[in-house]
Amino acid sequence: MEFGKVQRIDNIDFSLPPDDPVTERLWERLIPAATEPLRVYVGGTEWGRASWVGSVYPMGTKPKDFLAGFSRQFNTVELNTLFYGLQPPAVIQRWASVVGEGFRFCPKFPETISHKLQLSNAGKETREFVEALQCFGTRLGPSFLQLPERFGSGQAGVLQQYVRQLPAGFRVCVELRSEDWFGAAADSRASVRETFELFGEYGVGTVITDVAGRRDVLHMRLTMPAAFIRFVTNGLHPKDYARADAWVERIRTWAGKGLREVYFFVHSPEELTSPPMMSYVIGRMNERCGAGLPLPNLVNGGQAGNLSLF
Repeated sequence: MEFGKVQRIDNIDFSLPPDDPVTERLWERLIPAATEPLRVYVGGTEWGRASWVGSVYPMGTKPKDFLAGFSRQFNTVELNTLFYGLQPPAVIQRWASVVGEGFRFCPKFPETISHKLQLSNAGKETREFVEALQCFGTRLGPSFLQLPERFGSGQAGVLQQYVRQLPAGFRVCVELRSEDWFGAAADSRASVRETFELFGEYGVGTVITDVAGRRDVLHMRLTMPAAFIRFVTNGLHPKDYARADAWVERIRTWAGKGLREVYFFVHSPEELTSPPMMSYVIGRMNERCGAGLPLPNLVNGGQAGNLSLF
């Protein structure tokens, strides 16, 4: 991920900010369900990494078997593939057929909708996207609408109108990247406040991104009792593990206030070090949040950079 990428992290404050007032208002509306366990999903951005053969996948694994192998190790994927174009129904149905019942796909909205049209006059494309996703059946998690950095709060009306037109029951989490959605100045704008209020009203979630070079997008605003977190590592620097620990503790706190689901996606340069961090997060979620997830069986600590495919 190039967004928020920096060369040095020594002087960056990686501490998690307190919950935003938007989140505090969400907890006030919810009644924590003590008997309902927190549903935890931990995964990455894709499954088609040949460099994972010998770490995530046994030596000799063929590309056609990568998804099945990935789903035996992790229980969700941030499906970026659809950002570049929809796949035929048969392909999506095949993906859904090779994973277990507990696996969740979180497809990214096509760039035509989010970046080219920027939500304007995108009704046809949105209907096609929503219809295609029905092929995932029960394996479909919340979809992921990433808006470009140039989509600022001045376009709040466009975003609000788009949200109102989404099909009822279609689960979406929105990632805002423009700086003017965040900070004290943004909080004073009616358009920003109204947007997050609308998210809560329509059951639309937010995406929280934890990346070194853009600490403003670590906004800690939840508008529904599900968290969608994109966690960008720095080559498994010791700070990455401390950051992951802090996230697990925050999620544990949120679960006590009414959080029902968490989707935690790990990103790393070239995705070479994502699997060991995903495994670490799963272990910590099990210990601190009672997630009850199977621990991945990674070879060589999950790092296959020095292994040959042949």
